[in-house]
Amino acid sequence: MGEFSIWHWLIVLVIVMMVFGTKKLKNIGTDLGQAVKGFKDGIRDAESTEAAASTTTATTASAAPGATSEVSRKLTAHDVVDVAEVTAKTTTQEPR
Repeated sequence: MGEFSIWHWLIVLVIVMMVFGTKKLKNIGTDLGQAVKGFKDGIRDAESTEAAASTTTATTASAAPGATSEVSRKLTAHDVVDVAEVTAKTTTQEPR
């Protein structure tokens, strides 16, 4: 009772084609295809932009050791916290 046979789907397809028309269905399919293609292109561009930005940041940080970039400031602040924790741990331990 709840199953659809091939005949049910063909009848639904004919009704949809009569309501919307083949030209309208073609336009909907074309628009959907272009939207998917645009989405894929956007993802590809975003990935290449991120890769280029990370390469540029790494190159800038290594090329100019005296310059402080945002990445080096974050790493420096993180390293200072780690060094402080290590220093606190080593000073509280008894010497061997």
